[in-house]
Amino acid sequence: MVATMVEVAAGRFRESAGRYYEDFAVGDIYEHRPGRTISEADNTWFTLLTMNTHPIHFDAEYAKHSEFGKLLVNSALTLSIVAGMSVSDLSQKAIANLGWTDIKLTAPVFVGETIYAESEVLEKRESQSRPNQGIVTASTTGTKADGTVFMTYRRSMLVPKRGFGVDDRVA
Repeated sequence: MVATMVEVAAGRFRESAGRYYEDFAVGDIYEHRPGRTISEADNTWFTLLTMNTHPIHFDAEYAKHSEFGKLLVNSALTLSIVAGMSVSDLSQKAIANLGWTDIKLTAPVFVGETIYAESEVLEKRESQSRPNQGIVTASTTGTKADGTVFMTYRRSMLVPKRGFGVDDRVA
């Protein structure tokens, strides 16, 4: 996480986390840490919260008879965790997510596995309609502790330039 201390008054400091548009460079790779071990409770709660009724996520007996032989972690949960892991490096200061593309689920994730993520900055350009902002596009990869890639996607974000973030205006 990129965090700096900003003096807001004499002898008074406030942490400012995240990156401004100027802080991104095409080709930079951010390793998002810490990792996250997914528990059965995580998987069950998320699955039921999102009204996903597929029993492979919460019925151990059903899952035992599937080709996987055990509970499968809901892929929307793994996407949410990987995206969350990337926030401090990519979108802590973002104004908006502009799009998610090319989401690929390349391997199953099971309860008890630990996942990690990293992102590479692919593109950046100044906004034509918003002079104090820019658009950053990154490719994110989710991997299991054993190195297996289980997910990839691209995401574009609208990011403020230095001095124009929300936290630059908050008293």
